[in-house]
Amino acid sequence: MKLIIIGLLSGIISGMGIGGGSILIPALVLFNNIPQIEAQGINLIVFIPISIIALFIHKKEGNLELKYGKKIIIGGVIGATIGSLIALRTNPDNLRRYFGFFLLLIGIYEFFKKNRPNN
Repeated sequence: MKLIIIGLLSGIISGMGIGGGSILIPALVLFNNIPQIEAQGINLIVFIPISIIALFIHKKEGNLELKYGKKIIIGGVIGATIGSLIALRTNPDNLRRYFGFFLLLIGIYEFFKKNRPNN
């Protein structure tokens, strides 16, 4: 039941375009004692069907600008390859700290950023 609730929350956050990994990875590591590198792999597997559904909904609503997406995909594929290789060579305890620090920085940024009007 715990995994279903984690998946539900992660899916809601993913569908909003925020990034479900920010919920899924810490939840798997903290509440299920799954190693960080495995949690990241699980996140990637879970991301595929969730992102496909969110993509269809956002396409239907007219929220996609494909001209930007193509360029981001190229950089993302290269970055994902480099990041995966780095993660495999990083001590799991350090990887967990780096990820926690990254989430902390994102949280601080979100807390202090000024509201910007939507374009």
